[in-house]
Amino acid sequence: MTDYLKKFQDYLQLEKNYSLHTVLAYCKDVSFFQSHLSKEFDDNNLLTVNYSQVRSWIVLLSDNGVSNSSINRKISSLKAFYKFLLKSKQTENNPFLKHKALKTPKKLQIPFSEKEVNQVLNHLVFSDDFEGMRDKLIIDLFYTTGIRRIELINLQIHNVDVLNETIKVLGKRNKERVIPILSFVAESIIAYLEKRNSISLSQSNNYFFLKKNGDNLNESLVYRIINYYFSTVSEKVKKSPHILRHTFATHLLNNGADINSVKELLGHSSLASTQVYTHSSLSELKKVYSGAHPRIIE
Repeated sequence: MTDYLKKFQDYLQLEKNYSLHTVLAYCKDVSFFQSHLSKEFDDNNLLTVNYSQVRSWIVLLSDNGVSNSSINRKISSLKAFYKFLLKSKQTENNPFLKHKALKTPKKLQIPFSEKEVNQVLNHLVFSDDFEGMRDKLIIDLFYTTGIRRIELINLQIHNVDVLNETIKVLGKRNKERVIPILSFVAESIIAYLEKRNSISLSQSNNYFFLKKNGDNLNESLVYRIINYYFSTVSEKVKKSPHILRHTFATHLLNNGADINSVKELLGHSSLASTQVYTHSSLSELKKVYSGAHPRIIE
């Protein structure tokens, strides 16, 4: 790793407070771009790059079947890198000054209906062992708090306050937020903790959710849990933790919640991020509009 790439890594971790996963992804993108320069132009000097070299990399990625959204993500890593170089006065060259993001199709995330969620939580039979109790609580927390999958995985026991009915989660860029939980969820947490305490090695693990062998959860397991239960009631193509987060936001907005409050609950830094969830709310408004406007009733 070059000296300025190492400094870039430190900058992302220490100043920007990015997660380790994000930092490694950014540095990996920069390293791959540098390898491309070395192979195609026999020059791996990142400080003297021009936009034609950037374009050649974009064309190569596209020819290899990389989607526009993935290319845009890689370009974001490089733009952050050159922004850092300019800020630290290591170069005056910014090859991305006139770059425009590639067009990407808008993906419509379809939330679960209230009926589907109700079928899973109120009509499916969960086993009364540790895993059954854990799985139901995971679904309940996703749907009633809107937390991200990684936030649920990293939830610590000491950040679950049953008495005050809140949980504290560590979100993107290490931003903490406190989220209220419903009374029945707090009761489920108490019951789950009793089961959890009976697991070998659980006392030495500070993570709230565990596997039955006492190990930490991982992202793929959490995905499989959501996909498994919702596959029994929904024919939607995508059945994931993120869709449950999307469902949480959509159902709140459909029932009159203030969008700024939903923004805070979700841990979004900007309102624009929350507004992507309003399309379903708009459909509900159209139903009310169609059934109530005098010109339609006539």
